[in-house]
Amino acid sequence: MEPEGKEKTILKLKLNTDPRWVDIASKNIEDILVDHAYCEQKAASTGISLIVKYPEKTRLVDELTLLVAEEWSHFERVLLELRKRGHELGKPRRDEYVVQLMTHIRKGGARERQLMDTLLVSALIEARSCERFKLLWKHIPDPELSKFYYELMVSEAGHFVSYVDLAKEYCNPKEVEARLQELLKIEGEIVTNLPVRDDRMH
Repeated sequence: MEPEGKEKTILKLKLNTDPRWVDIASKNIEDILVDHAYCEQKAASTGISLIVKYPEKTRLVDELTLLVAEEWSHFERVLLELRKRGHELGKPRRDEYVVQLMTHIRKGGARERQLMDTLLVSALIEARSCERFKLLWKHIPDPELSKFYYELMVSEAGHFVSYVDLAKEYCNPKEVEARLQELLKIEGEIVTNLPVRDDRMH
């Protein structure tokens, strides 16, 4: 069963992934798994950074502590899938999608504004990951990996919701929604302009 409520939330993305991506990605699963492993590492690091920067925000600390633990468990699971297939963790790759998206986190100004942008950019990365995990779940020929990506799809949908809710907890909800719409448009433009690659999760 698909997580219908959360799936509808994820559909706020302005652009669907090019259908060619899942075809070429499934034929190059070693590189996809390596890139995916580093995505999970970076997601955990982002959560830790937010906890360190905003330790006075109790709900943020509590929710991101759980999120970090979950992201790290995902890293461990991806590493296991790599090794089961006779592969090792390769070198990290530059994630141009994330790099470009993070340039839209506004610097300076109110501390809460930067927190809002960071939480919303993190939410969009989770949303895009969820959308790609759904494609892998539905179309990858390996049944074991298909089940794996279904489980991660559900998890990433929850992370998307958590990040947006945290932004609305600490910032004006109307401002959060307006900024989310701006960033959704930007995210769609980034995806449009990036090449379809067989060795990247994003």
